[in-house]
Amino acid sequence: MALKYRFNLKDIKLEDFKVYLLALFKAFIPKKKIKNINDVKEFIQKKSAWVSQVTLYGYLKTRMGTRYVLHFDNEALLESINKAKWNIYSVALQDLTFFVFSYLYVFFNYQEVDTAKKIYEAILDDEISNGMPRNVIEKGKKSFDERLQKIDWKTHFKSLPFNDSALSLYEWAPIAEELKTLDRKIVLNSMILKWDNIKEEFIKLIKF
Repeated sequence: MALKYRFNLKDIKLEDFKVYLLALFKAFIPKKKIKNINDVKEFIQKKSAWVSQVTLYGYLKTRMGTRYVLHFDNEALLESINKAKWNIYSVALQDLTFFVFSYLYVFFNYQEVDTAKKIYEAILDDEISNGMPRNVIEKGKKSFDERLQKIDWKTHFKSLPFNDSALSLYEWAPIAEELKTLDRKIVLNSMILKWDNIKEEFIKLIKF
């Protein structure tokens, strides 16, 4: 029988929640206008990281201090959190990149959509120095190319553009499967609602 631990505050390192709290704080920092492609790249990177961190750590925090248990020892749990963080982030980057360039295509007649791939890959490569695993990077690039072949730039921005990252949060969150099944609707909606705020922010800030 697998060894069980109650999932509470001692299972998570202080550094992990510093990241979570910092992400929450950043939501209140005044936003600058988006005026060029470099600003687009910065927006995609920062907002994807923010959504990934807030939703993952928020979900874990919700499950802390309850009577429920997880089938992880401490080291395994921390390793799972780190793995989840990078995998969710790689898909979040895809979703926001495709949304942004679909929106620019339709409303700003920006048709240099090849830039989307360049930005996505550049962001992933930049994250190597921050510890993003190379296998996650390679998997992300492959997945991006597969989605790129199917995308309709004219309609993508309004066709449930953030479903993949919401499903990624559900898939990768290191929560016992029986609990995730109960939480599924709440978990998916939590990320979609965060993305709704990001979509509104982008529309307000874009001056491309």
